[in-house]
Amino acid sequence: MRAIGKVILRTLLQAIPTMLGIVLISFILLHLMPGDAVDAIAGMSGSASQETMHAMREAYGLNDNIVVQFWNYITGVFSLNFGQSINYSAPVLDVIMERLPATLILMLSAFVLALMTGILVGWGMAVFAGKWPDRLLTSGSLLFYSAPNFWVGLMIIVVFSAKLRWFPSGGAESIGASLEGWAWFLDRLHHLVLPSVALAAFFMAIYARLTRAAMLEVLRQDYIRTAAAKGIHPVVIQFRHGLRNALIPVTTVAGLHLGNLLGGAVVVETVFNWPGLGRLTMSALAARDNQVLLGILLLSSVAVIVTNVVIDWLITLLDPRIRA
Repeated sequence: MRAIGKVILRTLLQAIPTMLGIVLISFILLHLMPGDAVDAIAGMSGSASQETMHAMREAYGLNDNIVVQFWNYITGVFSLNFGQSINYSAPVLDVIMERLPATLILMLSAFVLALMTGILVGWGMAVFAGKWPDRLLTSGSLLFYSAPNFWVGLMIIVVFSAKLRWFPSGGAESIGASLEGWAWFLDRLHHLVLPSVALAAFFMAIYARLTRAAMLEVLRQDYIRTAAAKGIHPVVIQFRHGLRNALIPVTTVAGLHLGNLLGGAVVVETVFNWPGLGRLTMSALAARDNQVLLGILLLSSVAVIVTNVVIDWLITLLDPRIRA
């Protein structure tokens, strides 16, 4: 337990300068972009006088020096004040928290689906290495690895929504249904299936190929041959002795993919009209709402860091050598 505590503490100490660096780089890059939120508002309204635009910039602090703006933002972050959204006329934290549950549900379901399916497929590829099941599964994983998320999402909509009519083509729930309890849960689950599969497809292919390579390496080890010589059932050897050790690199890579999941959610949420942070990011980009974008980037970095802490803890449980 002491080793696990040291690993987690080291990760948390490294997180502070990492988060500050992410905020600083994101702040500078966003402010280097031409125009600002006032220009976007003026463009959507059709016209605005220079006096009105100047007054709006003064009200939102956009006329201040970039150093002053960054200092004001950082000091506000430490008090959980992420600023005011110009586009939504509401606190940034409230705007993000309203969309966060939908994105977390999508990301978590896609992550679990990709990890479980990838590990099982990779195990099957390793067990039947060189045979037709391995070739078939390898070809399928290569297809999902090569195809972009938006194409997979569109093809899924065409097949399972437009042709077969098994699932809805978009949204998070049936509009105007007024469902409650178990019926509401099943309706949300019905809408979640297609976007989760579209988001998980790419990562499932990665985990499958990584599990296959790790399993093949582990199954060649001397202790695997020793266990087989003792008469232990092959399935027990593959799962208890082989798969557990093969999961160490898979677990590490899976933790690093959380940020990529959020990036993929931007595309998938747009394709499936899912009301989460992905669509919020796109609308904030169009409106040049930098405060919302900074809040989403900061929240994403926190999520990645927390996930790395959990992954470090899981690796120490899977690999006794780290605890030693």
